[in-house]
Amino acid sequence: METTQIKETVKKAYTNVLTERGSGCCGTDCCSTGESMADDYTTLEGYVAEADYGLGCGIPTEYANIKEGDVVLDLGSGAGNDVFIASKTVGDKGKVIGLDMTEAMIEKANANKAKLGFKNVEFRFGEIENMPVEKDSIDVVLSNCVLNLVPDKKKAFSEIQRVLKSGGHFTISDIVISDDLPEKVRKTAELYAGCISGAVKKEDYLNIITDSGFKDVKILKEKVIEISDESMLKYISSEELEEYKNSGNRILSITVKGVK
Repeated sequence: METTQIKETVKKAYTNVLTERGSGCCGTDCCSTGESMADDYTTLEGYVAEADYGLGCGIPTEYANIKEGDVVLDLGSGAGNDVFIASKTVGDKGKVIGLDMTEAMIEKANANKAKLGFKNVEFRFGEIENMPVEKDSIDVVLSNCVLNLVPDKKKAFSEIQRVLKSGGHFTISDIVISDDLPEKVRKTAELYAGCISGAVKKEDYLNIITDSGFKDVKILKEKVIEISDESMLKYISSEELEEYKNSGNRILSITVKGVK
């Protein structure tokens, strides 16, 4: 699938999420399955239910060491879930910018902002590979289960490097794979978690980060993404499922940090 087609597919899927509330599938047509990779945000200060569509695969704000007065950038900000969480920490002296390439999500995020009266929050329309953000202007970059959907990950991390201040850092939750998945397993996983389609091997993902010039790169959290046997067996045989389980290859959610 070509880059333009991938982006249009993602935009359409995330737009559909707004009308099919309660998906929890990372933005694909799988939204009615009920399979979710999302962690529970509901106990966090600043949580806004109207902004939480269960599209993440971690809680990057939990590990991001955001400080009062920081300027924070959330990539693929959706309806504003992580933005509103971070805004409570940066306070009136700081600012949180949410970036998203889906017009409907920007509209929803701005509606949430207006309804809730946030003053230190801004949402911008744009793509991660070409951010409408000034060079050396950001203290902390966040992203939750989005970069795997970006076709050019090298360009994405190059842009993160560009916008961060010297000494600034990113904390990103994302989907990777431990090794190559069997074709049928990968296709089945894509039906239940759209982030799988663009996922690369964990080793390759970390190499992209270090090749982009980041230091102190570290995985802060890792978990296996489980798709139920019942769901898998709709598309693959029991023998193929057993082979996958025995292979040791897994779909993973990682939360990773790096410093400029």
